[in-house]
Amino acid sequence: MTEKEKRIVQSDKAPAAIGPYSQAVKFGNTVHLSGQLPIDAEAGKITETTAAGQTRQSLKNVEYILAEEGLDLSDVLKVTVLLSDINNFKEMNDVYSEFFKEPYPARIAYEVAALPAGALVEIAVIAGEAEA
Repeated sequence: MTEKEKRIVQSDKAPAAIGPYSQAVKFGNTVHLSGQLPIDAEAGKITETTAAGQTRQSLKNVEYILAEEGLDLSDVLKVTVLLSDINNFKEMNDVYSEFFKEPYPARIAYEVAALPAGALVEIAVIAGEAEA
């Protein structure tokens, strides 16, 4: 792949995009994942009702997509967490710490007015791989 090519990354284990966007795009040595809602791909809907459960499902979806490129959470450089209620921050953070270990990626987390499908959590990441 040349530096100027971008390639779509997709996993059948993660939910399909629910709009005109891709699950992820690889450009150079980075993979930019769209926000992952806590949709269970098999069920085709959000099955978890708590911020903890939804965080876990969103991060599993992230893992599925990264695996398509031979990456995992240790390759994540930046995380953006959207919460429908900032009071769910601790619950999200407790689960987040089960998935990410030191050295931690950069992160931003903030409250938004609402998320698609009534989700409590949405997580987007940028991952990178060292040049071969």
